[in-house]
Amino acid sequence: MRRLHIPSPFAVLPWKLLIVVTALTGFGLLILYSSAAGALTWALPQGIRFVVFLGMAIVMSFFRSQFYKEWAFLAYGGVLVLLMLVEAMGAMGGGAQRWLDLGPIRIQPSELMKPAVVIAVARFYDMLPARELTRWTAVWPALVLIGFPAALVMLQPDLGTAIAVTTGGATIMFLAGLPMRYFVGAGAAVAVTIPIAYNFVLHEYQRHRIAIFLDPEADPLGTGYHITQSKIAIGSGGLTGNGFLQGTQSHFAFLPEPHTDFIFATMAEEWGMLGGLFIIFCFAMILKWGLGVALDSRGKFEKLTAAGLTMTIFFYVAINMMMVMGLAPVVGIPLPLVSYGGSAMMTVMICLGVLMSIDRQNRLDPRRGNGD
Repeated sequence: MRRLHIPSPFAVLPWKLLIVVTALTGFGLLILYSSAAGALTWALPQGIRFVVFLGMAIVMSFFRSQFYKEWAFLAYGGVLVLLMLVEAMGAMGGGAQRWLDLGPIRIQPSELMKPAVVIAVARFYDMLPARELTRWTAVWPALVLIGFPAALVMLQPDLGTAIAVTTGGATIMFLAGLPMRYFVGAGAAVAVTIPIAYNFVLHEYQRHRIAIFLDPEADPLGTGYHITQSKIAIGSGGLTGNGFLQGTQSHFAFLPEPHTDFIFATMAEEWGMLGGLFIIFCFAMILKWGLGVALDSRGKFEKLTAAGLTMTIFFYVAINMMMVMGLAPVVGIPLPLVSYGGSAMMTVMICLGVLMSIDRQNRLDPRRGNGD
């Protein structure tokens, strides 16, 4: 029997990863179809976006990591300009100014900053001689690269994304080998400034979200309504769920944002714990693959970038799931590849595209012998 010949550029693609990503997104499309009460209102445009962005990620995988290294700072600067434009002429939505209307498309630059800051900080430490790591010159440039966009995102206001940008950059600083005293000092400084930030930096609705997180029953029909309804939806699903198209919390508009931030609760009501375990398993496979790419990488830039982008995806997943279960304050972080929305999906696919580029380079490295 004649074997099917796959062209070598495509044979090197991580097909197991692509199958997992497609299965996860396909499941998300079913959830979106159900959350719209059996209509294609959200599922159809989301499916089209996935095909486009998956193609984009595959194309990105054909570029060598040297390309991303050379363009790291320029890409960071371009996204930073977009963030500034949001402050000047951004579109409002949900009480926040976070989007740019560019004719037929609407983008959220703060989402694009998540991978941009990781790649830029990784590039900085790739350029920095090892002997400089113990000096202050290894710290302040990275703090500027992280802090400036994080501050712009906070102005929108978007606390969750600002934390995500900061976490991605801080992960690179830690993995680059900075002395632990810097992180201990930073942790102490954060602990000291928390009361000040809570009272003078956070908006009133953000303070309410934190208060509700600490005491969910304090305002179940007001600020705590989101998380209360989310817990009801998750709990009612049990082990196997109520059945496809049989959700009540989402179909009768009890659950706010059933197709975006709280889509995991929408899923849990209809598919139960088994559906939740499927989603967790898919993300675990994606994260395991990403960490494998980082461990296999030989170059400093590649290793830091792969680890940082994997951490970015992990932050999406962990915070969203903790949020809908009441284990973290509601901060507006979507569930990647599942929640409705183009900016978050594009961001994750950019992360996967760069990771696949590094993975391709790792697998074709002649020092690995047969390339396996």
